[in-house]
Amino acid sequence: MNYNQNEKIAQITSQTLIIGVDVAKFKHVAQAQDYRGIEF
Repeated sequence: MNYNQNEKIAQITSQTLIIGVDVAKFKHVAQAQDYRGIEF
């Protein structure tokens, strides 16, 4: 996939779930949020 940043952002819809994981911490941390930034 050869997308630029604006094309990636344009793909986010109301059906998109964003998941971020930080495995570099002593305790691994994960967060899930919807396209508006509201956490689950």
